[in-house]
Amino acid sequence: MYYRFGKVFHFLSVLLFIFSFLYIYSALNELVVLEISEEGEVVKSMGRNTFFYSGLLIFIILNVTLLTPAKLIEHQSTKNLKRLFPIGDVFRDYMLTWIYSFIGIINFSLSIMALFVHSINNQNEISTGSFAFFFYLIPIFFVVWVIGLFWILLKKFTAIQKNNK
Repeated sequence: MYYRFGKVFHFLSVLLFIFSFLYIYSALNELVVLEISEEGEVVKSMGRNTFFYSGLLIFIILNVTLLTPAKLIEHQSTKNLKRLFPIGDVFRDYMLTWIYSFIGIINFSLSIMALFVHSINNQNEISTGSFAFFFYLIPIFFVVWVIGLFWILLKKFTAIQKNNK
């Protein structure tokens, strides 16, 4: 049941990324600046189309790679997954929720990185200093989600040990 909330969060994060990435793409110059030195000189840059297609490729690869285990668990693809995460098991629900929400966090992080590139290229709209909060928040999210994964796995392993006794 909870995994549906994770699916909604994942879907909303996909929409956030697509809308923000398309907005950023339309607002960028032909040369996208990725890094500026302290003197204001361009250190790293790439073409607008290269930035767009590489960002889109990274987004698709991450989403497909991370969605595959969720879909395997959800559709009971193998005998081992049927045994480990049977339909109706609370840990199956927790694991699917964790996977979908983790992908949502990654999509949210990609959106923030794209907005940061936008702020580098359009200094008069958003200052790059306003992203400091998000650069501290995203690693905290990752740590909390990884701790959550270990908690889910620990609870699942203790439940398996109790059933074997």
